[in-house]
Amino acid sequence: MTTLATSRSDGLRRAATGTGATLALAAVAVTATGTAAHADEQYTVREGDTVSHIAARHGTTVGAVSQANALRDASRIRIGQVLTIPSGSTGVRVAPAATPAPAAPATTYTVRSGDTVSRIASRSGTTVAAIVAANGLDARAFIRAGQTLTIPGAGGVAAPAPAAAAATTTAATHTVVSGDTVSAIATRYGTTVAAVVAANGLDARARIRAGQTLTIPGAAAVAAPTSTGVGNTFAGRTYPDTVVAAANANLATLRGSAVPSKAEMQAKIVATARSFGVDPALALAVAYQESGFNHAVVSPANAIGTMQVIPSSGAWASDLVGRKLDLLNPDDNVTAGVAILRSLVRNAPDLPTAIAGYYQGAASVKRNGMYTDTQRYVANVQSHMTRFR
Repeated sequence: MTTLATSRSDGLRRAATGTGATLALAAVAVTATGTAAHADEQYTVREGDTVSHIAARHGTTVGAVSQANALRDASRIRIGQVLTIPSGSTGVRVAPAATPAPAAPATTYTVRSGDTVSRIASRSGTTVAAIVAANGLDARAFIRAGQTLTIPGAGGVAAPAPAAAAATTTAATHTVVSGDTVSAIATRYGTTVAAVVAANGLDARARIRAGQTLTIPGAAAVAAPTSTGVGNTFAGRTYPDTVVAAANANLATLRGSAVPSKAEMQAKIVATARSFGVDPALALAVAYQESGFNHAVVSPANAIGTMQVIPSSGAWASDLVGRKLDLLNPDDNVTAGVAILRSLVRNAPDLPTAIAGYYQGAASVKRNGMYTDTQRYVANVQSHMTRFR
């Protein structure tokens, strides 16, 4: 989804990938309450760091580092961020019962063509959630050929468990309907994409089909939003009530309208891209990444429709084309996304930077460089482009 001003907004896309307000959230440092004999350390994040690697180097756990720094998502840290590293037994604790037995040492694996995280996990005797956490992968566990992964042992890094006791946590079932995505389902039930993927043995792309019955782990752990609305959280970020209310209103409008089919949306994207002088393959790849060509989707950040454009970016797109655009209108939504892409391509030094600007915001990319999740987004879009040539 696009942001383009100063922030990113999360999309449900995720049929598509969810875009959104900066996913690399700044962590709030929390001082651990240890004894004077075990002072906590401070660590500045460097390029290539993950929480699991930092925890391993300091003899602590991902859960302890996450709690000590109030990290909602352990995969979202940034270069230059200062983390509090709890020391030994006196650091911030996950829970006494959660202390694992000594784990098998981690190994590394170089991804080959055709690999998925679920297959790698199965071959390595570990879990999808463990690999996702150990490598800071995004919610859909995207990997690429040539990428080197850290593979924790069967007792190694695990996905952070809810802080509350699991006694009241139960699994639910969900029958997939047309337009569903794993991301949207996870948000609806208050769980995570990684948990749904692991519970159902889905591949790394988390493909699902209409009529398929999914097991939804931990559905009762968090109060789920109504089954017909947009939740207030995505990728560990909670959005203001006013934004979520606007998103739900827009979603209700779209669901009450006769939106075009995915094939019709593809045709609109191609025609609009050509009229704007934008590579149709680029526009199609971004739309596929954002929404899977589904116009009846709205994210918790109020990113709307096929191109997952938030209202502030829609206003900017309106200025670009010289008329007010209605993001709920399929044609205007595509026009907004394509106009933004044209501006980004014209002003970026290269195509990857332009694509990154659609996801992270051009100003943020220029100021901070591409975040890790942005790099994956760019790689995904460029990969999708090949299928639309």
